[in-house]
Formats: sequence, structure tokens, C-alpha cells
Amino acid sequence: MKGHNIEDALTLESLNRLIGALITTEATQNVWVTAELSDVAVRGGHCYLELLQKDPATGRQIAKARGIIWANLYPTIASTFSAATGQQFASGIKLMVKASATFHPVFGLSLVISAVNPEYTMADLLRRRMEILNRLKSEGILEDNRNLQWPDVPQRIAVISAPGAAGYGDFINQLFNNKHLLRFDVRLFPAIMQGEKSPASIIAALEDILAEENPRQGVVIIRGGGATSDLQAFENYDLAASIAQFPLPVIIGIGHERDITVLDYVANMRVKTPTAAAEWLISRGADALTRLQLAATSISSAVSERISGCLQQLAYLEGILPTAPLRAIERSRERLNLAAMTIAQSGERRLGPERMRLQTIIPRLETAVTTRLSSLRDKLNAHARLLEALSPQATLNRGYSITRLNGHAVTAASMLKPGDTISTILASGEVTSTVTDR
Repeated sequence: MKGHNIEDALTLESLNRLIGALITTEATQNVWVTAELSDVAVRGGHCYLELLQKDPATGRQIAKARGIIWANLYPTIASTFSAATGQQFASGIKLMVKASATFHPVFGLSLVISAVNPEYTMADLLRRRMEILNRLKSEGILEDNRNLQWPDVPQRIAVISAPGAAGYGDFINQLFNNKHLLRFDVRLFPAIMQGEKSPASIIAALEDILAEENPRQGVVIIRGGGATSDLQAFENYDLAASIAQFPLPVIIGIGHERDITVLDYVANMRVKTPTAAAEWLISRGADALTRLQLAATSISSAVSERISGCLQQLAYLEGILPTAPLRAIERSRERLNLAAMTIAQSGERRLGPERMRLQTIIPRLETAVTTRLSSLRDKLNAHARLLEALSPQATLNRGYSITRLNGHAVTAASMLKPGDTISTILASGEVTSTVTDR
């Protein structure tokens, strides 16, 4: 171009070196920077990654830089970060890193990372979890699944797990080999249990459970051991909301005892392992069996006491029956004698003062007394005949007999068996027999 000398032009390398000199200043060295990770890759012992900044309102990317952790520092930084947060470096995690800006003539701008502050990441993870929980609470669904009641003996169980997973195998083995011999109807609804596709896969499995014609009684979501970083898939609002609003009680058994996700706050119950989920279901059935056994024992005891009381009452009645007629006759005779004495005494008291007056009514009195005594005598004779007719001896005189086995009256053929020796009481005499057939 006219007015410009070719000799004055810079080469691209020279320009990049000049830019590098301008960038590499005290202000850009060992500074703390907050950013979101992306495209993490480890090659040759070095960790290469992208650092992003997004607009909080729109999620639009507003800044990006390439970062690197050299191999001499990466193992220490990664292990320290994992021990503190339970996470591995992965896309989507927010970091606070100590970085120094460098500008290479060929590779351009890079941030060389020399340290990571894990407390910032932990605070961000907790903040995101609290945002989800507060949102669920504001929507009024946080406690919905936790308030559902399990049936006393849950047997039709839906399981969401990865097919062939060790955790699912442990769950089935524990459930179907229980010492109480409880039976369960279990169906697996397969889902992806780690990675970005996991929330949508689990939500789809929940929808399949509701589509079943014969409803299940509860859901168990299980996942065996693995990297704690894999649990980030469960820190998801859509999945948490689906479980919170699910109409069946849900058990969460993912990770280990120390691992907590947002799902543990919304599900009906959290257990530490898949095996623990099976143990809890078994304990529900075992408790129901115990209550049933106690009820059966109580019923058996009450029936035994009632039968014993009836047998005692029957024995008492059997003992007093032979003497009951005689006692009735004796009581009637005593009442008659008392009545006769009373009449005689009453008449004697009144005869003295009114003897003269009675002289006029003696004939009528004699007639009345005679008639009254005759009537009473007839009634007494009738009672005596009735009591005599009802007595065991009268029954025997009519041709009946009484058969006894070991001193007890035989009232049914089923009480006898071949070889029994029985005694038969007749109107006159007693016969001893041996049963040959019945």
C-alpha cells in the first residue's frame, strides 16, 4: 500500500510476542478467578480444560479462556479437590482457581492453574441444592412424597436401576432370600443411573410405573457404589420435582452412607445402600407377621379359657342333676309343713276370742279347710308325680339306659372307639360291654 514500507511491517510471531509481553504482567499472575468448567481432558498427565463465564439471567456465554494444569501439579490438585468436595473435575462444576495468564506465539492465550479453592465449589454445590429445595418448598410439593404412607406389608415393588447393576443384584438377593420366607412381586424399570441422561431416563421410568394396569405399592430407586462425582446427575430440579409429586412412596438408595443428594430430601425414605432398602421392606413384613402371631395367640388363649369354663360348668350341672328332683321335693314339703303350721297357729289364736262366733261357721270352715287341704294335696301329688316322671329312674323304667365310659355319660358314638369298655345302667341292674365297632 502507498505510504507504508514493507520493512516496517511486523511478522505474526513478533506481534504475538509483543502481545505476550503486554499480557504477562504482575497484574495477570497468580490471581484468583471464578469460572465454570467445560471440556475437561487429561492427556500426557496434563489436564486441559475450558473456563467459562455465563450470564446468570440468560445462561449466555460471556467469557471463555483455555486453561491447563501441568502434570507436576495436577495429581495433587485433583486429589485434594476430590477429598474435600467428593467431586472430580467435570463440565458444569464451578471453580475458584489461582491462574497466571500466558500468551504463546502458536497456541495463543492460556491460563496456567497452580491451585484450586475447593470451598468455593462446595459452597456452589450447596447453593444450587438449596435453590432446588427452596423452589420445591415455594411450590408446595417438597413434603408430598415424604408424607405418603406405606402399606403394612408392601409386596408389589417397582425398582428403578441400571440393568445388570451389582446394586440391583444385591437388592434382589437380599429380598428373595429373607429368613421370614416373605414373598415379593418385583419388576425392574431400567434407567441410566449416571451422566447427563440420567434424570430424563429416571423420569421416564417413573412414568412407565404409573402406566402399569395393576398399580405398584412403592418404588425403590437404587444404584450401587461408584464415583461420588457421578451423583451430580441427581442434583436435578426436574427429577426432584417428579419424585416429590409421585403418588407412590419412593425409597432412595444411591451412593454410600456419606453421600447426600437433593433426592434424599424429597423422597419418602433414604437408605444408605440397595441392601438396606431390601432390609427395610423385609422388616415391614416381619413386623406384620409378629402382630398377626400375637393376635392368633390372644384368640387361642381366649377360646381355651372359654372352653375350660364351659367344661367346668357342664361338670357341675352333671354332678347336681341326680339330686335335683329330691331337693325340689324336700323344699316343697318344707314349704307345705310351714304353711300347715302357720295356719294351725293362726287358727288357734283366733279361736279363743271368737269361739262363740265360730260356732256358727264351723260347718263352713270345716268344709273350706277340707277343700283347701284336698286341693293342696292334689297339687303336691301332681308335683310328686311330675318329679317322679322326670327322675333318671323313671327314664330307665321306660326302657332307656345310661351308658358311661370311665364314669362319664356317653352322648355320641364318636366318643367311643373299638376296645373301649363301657357300662350300661338299666332300670334294674348294670351291664358291662366292650366296643367292637361303631
